[in-house]
Amino acid sequence: MPSPTPSICPMPLRKADFATLTEALDYASGSERGLNFYSGNGQLLESLRYRDLRDQARSLARRLLAAGFVPGEERIALVAETGGDFVRFFFACLYAGIAPLPLPLPMAFGGRQGYVGHIRRMLGAARVSGLFAPAFLADWALEAAEGLPLRVAGGFGALDGHMETADALPAIGQDDVAYLQFSSGSTRFPSGITVTHRALMENARAIVRHGLQIVEGDRGVSWLPFYHDMGLVGFLLAPLAAQISVDYLPTGEFARRPLTWLSLIARNRGTLSYSPSFGYELCAKRAAATVPEGLDLSSWRAAGIGGDMIRPQVLAGFARSFAPCGFDPRAFVPSYGMAETTLAVSFAPLRTGVEVDRVDLDVLEGDGLAAAPRAAGGRTRDFVLCGPPLAGHEVEVRDPGGAPLGERRLGRLFVRGPSLMHGYFDQPEETARVLSADGWLDTGDLGYRVGGALVITGRAKDLILINGRNIWPQDLEWSVERAGGLRSGDVAAFAIEQDEAERIVLLVHCRTSDPDARRALKSTVAGTLRAEHGAEAQVLLVPSHSLPQTSSGKLSRSRARQLFLAGAFGDGL
Repeated sequence: MPSPTPSICPMPLRKADFATLTEALDYASGSERGLNFYSGNGQLLESLRYRDLRDQARSLARRLLAAGFVPGEERIALVAETGGDFVRFFFACLYAGIAPLPLPLPMAFGGRQGYVGHIRRMLGAARVSGLFAPAFLADWALEAAEGLPLRVAGGFGALDGHMETADALPAIGQDDVAYLQFSSGSTRFPSGITVTHRALMENARAIVRHGLQIVEGDRGVSWLPFYHDMGLVGFLLAPLAAQISVDYLPTGEFARRPLTWLSLIARNRGTLSYSPSFGYELCAKRAAATVPEGLDLSSWRAAGIGGDMIRPQVLAGFARSFAPCGFDPRAFVPSYGMAETTLAVSFAPLRTGVEVDRVDLDVLEGDGLAAAPRAAGGRTRDFVLCGPPLAGHEVEVRDPGGAPLGERRLGRLFVRGPSLMHGYFDQPEETARVLSADGWLDTGDLGYRVGGALVITGRAKDLILINGRNIWPQDLEWSVERAGGLRSGDVAAFAIEQDEAERIVLLVHCRTSDPDARRALKSTVAGTLRAEHGAEAQVLLVPSHSLPQTSSGKLSRSRARQLFLAGAFGDGL
């Protein structure tokens, strides 16, 4: 029976002051710390010390070279199951000088055919030379790779028969490509983001020194997927660069057993863990029925929120539910980032919890100004402050003409700093569209500044323009979810053009077959939009689980809109 790796060991802590990821693992291998992989019910399946990871990864790297993979010229796709095999292969690629490409698991694409087609497009876009997957997906991986010019394709055991090359492993430099990370695809088909060792280590240093301020004895706990930047960088690469131990729950098990996440934090005295808002919401709902006996969350000093729009009422509900278990709401750390910046852009200051800016929604929608409410009873919106930019990074809020805006003026966010991506792989025109010659990245997000802190209001492409008003789709979705007693992700709001004007469409998950209940739901949705937003919309009830998601589990409004326009939902239920 394996034992989890320790949180404390005598080796001096280094806070990501390395040139490359391989150098970081070389140092971490002197520690007893490492990575621990659990089942959905909390059983420890594998304990992988950093010293063993280094030895096994270097051995695999020599097998990759013996199989004909060429350092510096090729890419290998890895289906990112939450387990030791993925991590071993990821670092084997790094030691061999070959860029790994994490691929998603088949959890958000609806069946074999959709998943195989999706990753096949990724394989082609990245021009990979190899593909490895967990054994239970080996057949699907082979189907996706059929006809592609790959050296090796199959399960993670596909190299077991290969001998190790006698040649020395290549030297790895700061400006070598570390890995490719596909964007989540929330606004377009995923693009391969090229991340160098230099950019990764810059972001990791900013995270462990300034954002989370790692200290001796810290321990991470995560259910986030390795194919998404928050899971890969935030809870694998950055912790390794600071030599801390991490406990993992499989991503696919989280929705079924969310309280296992909290149990792992309590059992191993975890201090660092992140989730999008929906993860906290799911735990609070399960806690309404039962909380594990003796659950103690007092060790959790940084409860991060990121990956989607932050919902302060959800976090307040979580804090209330778990206050008896020792959870301190000051542990919340609202954050902002994206794969194009490797991961992090900003962190709220530690031990301040969730700070909210309440603004007049009519003024924000009409004038683009985040002003204080004018009078009691008016329409307001609470936005969460995500803290100042990381050290060495700059953020500008710009108007449509590109001019910088002052405090509380709503605009498009641009970021510049040392941890930005090298570009989109093999897409120079797309890279030039978002990344200027002087290093400014167009994030595609809207927001404003308050006293140096960033406030994110949503994606620019999702914004709905009706009668001179800027309406955020999440505002409509959240209002409907609350009024209709629906779950997060049950509503998709977007606009379509009809008769030379924009019209709002709402797709709403419906879980009942009763005609009266359906009519009542549609009436509630329409009435809520009129009363709370002064808006009319076409409301279409759709089957449960039919709204599309991105690879990171977020609602994909753009894909929902495409499906609607293609007639995929028909006339609804």
